[in-house]
Amino acid sequence: MFGWEFPPHNSGGLGTACFGLTRALAGRKIEVLFVLPKKVGVSASFMNILFADERRVKFHEIETTLRPYVTSDSYVRERDKMISDIYGDTLMQEVRRYALRARDIAKKEHFDVIHAHDWLSFLAGIEAKKISGKPLILHMHATEFDRTGGQGVNQDVYNIERESMQYADGIIAVSDFTKGKIVEHYGIPASKIQVVHNGIDECDYVNVPAKLSELKKAGQKIVLFVGRITIQKGPEYFIRAAKRVLEVNPNVLFIVAGSGDMERQMMLEAASLGISDHVIFAGFLRGDDLTAVYNIADLFVMPSVSEPFGITPLESIIAGAPVLISKQSGVAEVLVHALKTDFWDTEDMANKILGVISHRSLWQTLWGNSREEVKKVTWDAASKKCIDYYEKIICQCGATQETRYI
Repeated sequence: MFGWEFPPHNSGGLGTACFGLTRALAGRKIEVLFVLPKKVGVSASFMNILFADERRVKFHEIETTLRPYVTSDSYVRERDKMISDIYGDTLMQEVRRYALRARDIAKKEHFDVIHAHDWLSFLAGIEAKKISGKPLILHMHATEFDRTGGQGVNQDVYNIERESMQYADGIIAVSDFTKGKIVEHYGIPASKIQVVHNGIDECDYVNVPAKLSELKKAGQKIVLFVGRITIQKGPEYFIRAAKRVLEVNPNVLFIVAGSGDMERQMMLEAASLGISDHVIFAGFLRGDDLTAVYNIADLFVMPSVSEPFGITPLESIIAGAPVLISKQSGVAEVLVHALKTDFWDTEDMANKILGVISHRSLWQTLWGNSREEVKKVTWDAASKKCIDYYEKIICQCGATQETRYI
């Protein structure tokens, strides 16, 4: 399995998804060899802690500057800080260097199927297939059209995604929403794509101390945004909806948890709208710190412009807050009991926020029903669908053995 981030060294939902899926696969007695490019290593003590009961998950670590959501410009900036001759001059050179290292691993290791996560690892998966002849499945967590919010694409990235999907034996999409984008924008037959929704494990979100309870003592309602502060996630719509809410109810605090290239812009917009004293920019949070802000929220809002899935609403529901999510999201397919809005409709967004924070019965109904829904959206269910798909693709490619190793 090829990826590029894994907790605790993750900066987004992809690492969370890789963790949940590999742990569930291991629980179903699938041997996982996870090939991980990274700058910061996953220590042996960390792996023992996280996988003490799932020893079937094994890691290969390749020294590289690849990381989630990297762009060509930010890659060059990071590379130039280092005194080293092993890194590529450009992002695309680095992607190809990773692919060449994957060839060496594929020559040495035994496996039945190749599973590659998102575009930075697709070329690695292709090289592993060329060396081994084993089936290749690509896992599309996001397309270039999602990452750019529909505002143009990086042609090099798009070409890698399209050509890789054409070459692969099968494709996993995290939602029907994403499957539709693959068919529409990449010309891939729908029959080649299997939808496997992401999941969540409730055991990872329990027994977190109430670190931020002081914020609730003033009686303010708290509305939460969690995500990268980038065009894809729609943070500007969250800020504009906040302005409309505060015009009706000034006793509301808005928390923005995350970081990204639009962070300064959002701070300036909050200031220009005169609501800075009602908006907290908490920065990037993970682990218990992230769960703590979920715990104090009265409502979680995900106003994404294009969200392939969206694990954060599931995390919020488990932590105790109902959600308002963009209709332009994959998670909307598995959550019936969630408020939904178009990302651009800040008036509707504001009205729904006001409805939830003003009416306790609505809050209770939303959260209680969504809480029951989330119990069925598990990584174990996702892993079962993946295993069934592995065996289907292996059979189609002419192999007969039962899948035991990926």
